[in-house]
Amino acid sequence: QVQLVESGGGLVQAGGSLRLSCAASGRTFSGRGVGWFRQAPGKEREFVATISWNGGREYYADSVKGRFTISRDNAKSTVYLQMNSLKPEDTAVYYCAAGPLYSRGSDSPGEYNYWGQGTQVTVSS
Repeated sequence: QVQLVESGGGLVQAGGSLRLSCAASGRTFSGRGVGWFRQAPGKEREFVATISWNGGREYYADSVKGRFTISRDNAKSTVYLQMNSLKPEDTAVYYCAAGPLYSRGSDSPGEYNYWGQGTQVTVSS
C-alpha cells in the first residue's frame, strides 16, 4: 500500500510561486511513476505533470509547460511540483497520484493506483 499526502498549497498573487510536495509512505513509492492533477470548481480533474519512477522522463500539460517543474527525491519518498508564474486559472485543488511499479508516468488518471487528498492552490489576480 502507498499513502500520499500533499502539502504546500496556499494563497498567492498572480506571478508568484509555490512548491507542492507529495510525501509517500510505503517502501515501493520510489519504484512508481507519479502524476500531479488538478481540479477546479465545476470542472473535471485535469492532468498537470508526471514523472517516471526513476525520474528519467517528465511530461507536462501544455497549459503549465515552461512554468511548472516536477521532480522527485526517492530517498525522501517525495515528489515536488514547483509552480512559477502562477495565473488565476491555476486555481484548483492539486492532487498527486502514484502508478504501478516501474511505470513511466501518464496523463491519464485511470493509470494511477493511489491518490492523495489534495491541497488547495488559490491564485489571486
